[in-house]
Formats: sequence, structure tokens, C-alpha cells
Amino acid sequence: MEMFSKETYIARRAALAAAMGNGVGLFLGNAESPMNYADNTYNFRQDSTFLYFFGLRKPNLAAVVDFESGDEWLFGDDADIDDVVWTGPLPSVADFAATCGVAHAEPMSGLAKLLSKLVGKGRKIHYLPPYRTDTMLWLSTLLDKKISEVGQQCSLELIKAVIDLRAVKSDEEIAEIERACAIGYEMHTAAMRLVKTAASERDIHCIVDSIPLKYGGTTSFTTILTQNGQTLHNHLHDKPITPGRLMLVDAGAETPMGYASDFTRTFPVSGKFTQRQKDIYQIVLDTNDRALELARPGVTYQSVHLECCKTIASGLKALGLMRGDVDEAVAAGAHALFLPHGLGHMMGLDVHDMENLGQIYVGYNNETRPIEQFGTSSLRMGRKLQPGFVVTDEPGIYFIPELFEKWRAEHLHEQFINYAEVAKYLDFGGIRIEDDLLITADGARRLGERRIPATISEVEEEMTKTFSL
Repeated sequence: MEMFSKETYIARRAALAAAMGNGVGLFLGNAESPMNYADNTYNFRQDSTFLYFFGLRKPNLAAVVDFESGDEWLFGDDADIDDVVWTGPLPSVADFAATCGVAHAEPMSGLAKLLSKLVGKGRKIHYLPPYRTDTMLWLSTLLDKKISEVGQQCSLELIKAVIDLRAVKSDEEIAEIERACAIGYEMHTAAMRLVKTAASERDIHCIVDSIPLKYGGTTSFTTILTQNGQTLHNHLHDKPITPGRLMLVDAGAETPMGYASDFTRTFPVSGKFTQRQKDIYQIVLDTNDRALELARPGVTYQSVHLECCKTIASGLKALGLMRGDVDEAVAAGAHALFLPHGLGHMMGLDVHDMENLGQIYVGYNNETRPIEQFGTSSLRMGRKLQPGFVVTDEPGIYFIPELFEKWRAEHLHEQFINYAEVAKYLDFGGIRIEDDLLITADGARRLGERRIPATISEVEEEMTKTFSL
């Protein structure tokens, strides 16, 4: 089982205890999740916060940390002979506890007893918001709360303390994300090389999704691979390869230790961009590069997003698709016809890092609040950047016929949008270009030893190469 040294997990828990100062932390690992009957389960994925503080990927574990005394317990049940027949020998709970530096290992039956004892002494039990129904039920039983109370009474103090720790990535975490990025590079270059021999999107998708398996990992989210890139989260892969279309691939890898990458590339299935495709593609690429230039400590990602919207609006104005004052157009939200999502999000152990803890706490704070305007309201990461943050940089331009027709019928932003010209692009699809950025002491850098081909010439050159496993 791959994990960092036990000293890493000991130090993380010590830092959390120092930040909390009082009370007791309850951390529930995930259980197996049945797919269609109890013994046929989905691939197991441990809770990311449990991974962060304990590094253990075994199902059915729980832990308690006393933030005042420093006492720590790991709870779980050892495999019996019936388990061993099916799974082979497994480490004991005591063995698991030793690997992450937890002093006390107890059977799962001891968890309720310990919590009852602590509550009886007036100790506050801090826990994070559950996102799985089985965890909600477990918490309800352990803490004697109604299901409706479980989510309402989670610890905001613990949420903020965990976010503060997990948001800043250590050098060893960055190395693990770089490992995921290297796999992502292989996934995306494979897609570019495969399209010339593929009959359908599915032919490419099955290869792309298999690549992380070679490295003991999996995909970090459900792959988007489509010639209808105007649909932002298009998970269908059933279309035949159609000359003249653009293929949008949004895919990433998750390493065996749970760290993610997240990249998007868009390329012409014919191997060469048309002039019209080049025009739009270059605007998106310039915007992606602009985000890298602007991102640095002390700058809000919200401000980077808005500047990137201006880059898109300027480019579209030069093509005659938008008009008027660019600053005014972005302030009004007219650009969102073409970019109806945010520039990016945090990334780490989760591809949308810590989103289960509440995006309002992960991507925003009291200083930076969301902008409630269509498009920009979807920006998941807006807060001030710090060294060690990892964020995605994923601008795009999309021609969404349904959104176009709605806006045109409502006469929205007619002073900024040339609807007659935009109508000529309704068969275009969409383009997104996404990289993963590490915020450094004085700026930002792209993660990954090699950048996935991104310029027009690089993409077209990559597509001439032969794919091999």
C-alpha cells in the first residue's frame, strides 16, 4: 500500500490539533459501496480527508483524535478466516495504526463506547460534513442525532482548519500530483494520436481511460471525450468520428495515493484546424497563457478570471462576434454566452479539492465573495492565491445553440453581442484548454514535466504520430 512516511501523517494531525486547540475529532473512513448487490461493489475510494491524515485505503476504518491530550485511536475489525479465504491474509488494525503513527488500535465496537465516554465528560465532538448516506446513518447512530441534524451540526471550525492545511500542498504532495500529470500527458497525447484511426469516440475513450490502470491508478473523474464540446459535461461517447469536427477531451488521472490531475485539450479530428477553428482556438490559448501570467500570491483568482474574460471578449470582438467596450461587456456578463463557467478550481487529493467541505469555504472567504452573475457565479475558486495552492486554468469558448436562442429571444446584451455573426457558428462546438497550476513564491508554473501539446502547430504535429501502448 503506497503512502507517505508515518511521520508525514503524525505531523499533519499535530498541525490540526494545534489549529483546533480543543475538542475531539471524529474521522470516518468510507465503506465499500454496492453496485447492484452487496458483494458486487464499485472500486473502493477512501475519503480524502481520512487519506490526508491517516493514509489508509482500507474500507471500514474510523479514527478519533483528542485535540487537547494528543491521544489517537484507530478503529476497525481484523479479518477473520472467512475473510481470508476470499481476500488472502490482511494486516491487522494494529498494523495499520502503526503505519500511520496512531498509538491505539481498537475493534470497531469500541468506537461508540469511546464517543459515549467523551460526550459524557462534556467533550465536543468535531466532525466534517458527510457526503454519503451510509456515513450520515453511521454518524446518526454514533452521536445519537437525527439524520436531519447530522449535516447541520458538523463542525465549521474543523472544516476551516482542514481546508487551511490541505489547501497548501507540500513538496511530496506536489511530486505526487506531478506523477498524476505525467499520466495525464499520456492520456491526452494518446487521444490525439488515436483519432485518425478511430471509427467512434468510444474507440478513443476506452484507451484513454485504460492508461491510468497501467500505473495502479484510475481516472480522477468521469472522462469527457466528445465532438459536441459545447455541452460542458458531455459524458456520451457514442458518436462516429466526423471529419471537420473538433474533439474535446477533458480527462485526468488519479495516482494510487489519490492525487489528481485534470487537463483539457481540443483538437481537429481531421488532423488540421480550419481557419475558423484556428481563430477561436488561439483566443482560448491566449487566455490560458494569460491566466498563468496573472496568477501569483496575493492576487485573487476571481480577478484572474475576470481579466481572462476580457481576453476572450477582446478576441471575439476582433472576429466581429462581440462589440462595444470590452470592460463594460464583461462587467455586464455578456461574455458568459461564450464562457458560462469559471476559470478553475482547487485540485489535490480531489480533482475538485475539498468540495465536499463546502465550496464557499474552499474557494472563498470573508474577503472574497462569489459574484452572483451567470457564468461567473460558477467560478469555484475565487479567493486570494497563496504559495502551495494548486488550481486549474481552464478557459473555453462554446457555441451553445440553446443558450444562444434564449439570449437572442430575450434581447440580452445586444449592445455587446453580434447575434447575426454568432449564428454562423452554431455548428462549431466548443473549445477548452486546461492546465494545472502551482502557485509559487513569486508567480505560478504549470505542473507536469512536459506540457501537453497546446499550440496549433504542436497539436497538429502530435496528431501525425503513431499511437502505441
